[in-house]
Amino acid sequence: MTDEKIFRLAKPRRKGLLSILFSRFLIIALLLIFQVLLMISFYGWLVHYIPFYSGFLAIFTLLMIVYLFNSEMDSSAKLTWMFMLALVPLPAAIFLFFTKTNAGHRKIKQREKQIIAESKNMIRQPENVMCELEEDHSGTEDLAAYMNRSGCFPIFDKTQVTYFPLGEKKFAAMLEELKKAEKYIFMEYFIVEEGYMWGRILEILVEKAKQGVDVRVMYDGMCEICLLPSDYCKRLEAQGIKAKAFSPLIPVVSSHYNYRDHRKILVIDGKVAFNGGVNLADEYINHKKLYGHWKDTALMIKGAAAKSFALLFLQMWNIDEKNAEYLPFLDDGGFVPENANGYVMPYGDCPLDDDKVGETVYMDILNRANDYVHIMTPYLILDGELETALKYAAQRGVDVKLILPGIPDKKPVYALAKTHYKALISAGVKIFEYTPGFVHAKVFVSDDKKAVVGTINLDYRSLYHHFECATYLYKTDCISEIEADFQDTLAKCRQVTEKTIQEEKISYKIMGNLIKFIAPLL
Repeated sequence: MTDEKIFRLAKPRRKGLLSILFSRFLIIALLLIFQVLLMISFYGWLVHYIPFYSGFLAIFTLLMIVYLFNSEMDSSAKLTWMFMLALVPLPAAIFLFFTKTNAGHRKIKQREKQIIAESKNMIRQPENVMCELEEDHSGTEDLAAYMNRSGCFPIFDKTQVTYFPLGEKKFAAMLEELKKAEKYIFMEYFIVEEGYMWGRILEILVEKAKQGVDVRVMYDGMCEICLLPSDYCKRLEAQGIKAKAFSPLIPVVSSHYNYRDHRKILVIDGKVAFNGGVNLADEYINHKKLYGHWKDTALMIKGAAAKSFALLFLQMWNIDEKNAEYLPFLDDGGFVPENANGYVMPYGDCPLDDDKVGETVYMDILNRANDYVHIMTPYLILDGELETALKYAAQRGVDVKLILPGIPDKKPVYALAKTHYKALISAGVKIFEYTPGFVHAKVFVSDDKKAVVGTINLDYRSLYHHFECATYLYKTDCISEIEADFQDTLAKCRQVTEKTIQEEKISYKIMGNLIKFIAPLL
């Protein structure tokens, strides 16, 4: 297939006023706005008809503040809610209880809990691995024990890991591995957009489906708003591919939309898996340039650990399935690759439970580091605990470096990241911005021994509100490559200093300070 030929299932989107006026997006938006206006009208009715409204409002606000102080909410989130209560007490309280009651996602939360319970023992922790880690005294055994509390994230040896410093390299490897599929292909991605990348992949998926391979594709429902038609799943199914959109937008106000599927998973026959920051759209492989050069990373793992990603996929896929199947897809026939050193632990983070798994893994690396922790992240919206962990690591002599984008994709979020710069630099954290373009990589690497590559950003969205996944690595051969890639990327960066902060555009300073009030909601 030539570069010009692209496998398309959707017609190019029409541009113009009529297409916008009759679009599904506009209809949904208008219906949502209508529901919000009804809530505002109800608030106006309360103000008009409640006697002694001022006195009532003062007592009500005081009670809400007492409630917030005694809640288990993150301290940064408490401050945001208090700010909103100070401005508009009743609407803020209604919004707070609307989100706290789980009205929009209670059903999915119950189903997710049920799925975890029925699948938690499908993949067991190899006993020899824990014994080896305990003898190593690195602290990795403690993290593995914590992760195994849910029974879903065992740590494996005998798994081969390949690191891709760019999305283009992952894409090339994906195409080769997809062609080898014999039993099944599972794909779960936050973004799927028709173009060269998805077209090349889709051509292989259609061919494999014709050969009898079980091909399943799952993408986040927000794609249907701006990237894909609402019937795209049916179009895929017509090609023999099973497809689902996670939590598509419907015209009902709900807290459910706050929780998105941000994972990027490809599993082939339970033997090979891909993970990282790369979505299925052309900018991720620099076939299309939006914000300069797109720097992203990914992993390919071969061996027993690939089964963990198969399980993570099936847990999401089975949320709306009555008859869930797991075991047929978790038997890889004892596949053991050659030259597999170190330990690998794929893991997921669910926003519907009480565990902040993604943040806990990052903080464990920061707190146990001796020499260095080097980080690449596209966004920096920190809660108090994670900011303290970064500063404490630097203050006790650890070389903490962060690489962030030099060209932002979202200017308000970029401005918000800059509000953390001064405090971090004062504590000894070194911050750099990637001058050629946008860094979308989510990478931690430490002491030439530990690393994490996955989908988890350093922001509230990833750490609190998204379904996420990542791969924890300990003593694998590719860790030296991850650190080498960090150093190579660092050479293309400008360092942020106290002087550059002072010279920063006033628009970024104003924007960042204003929206920091609502940072936990972003």
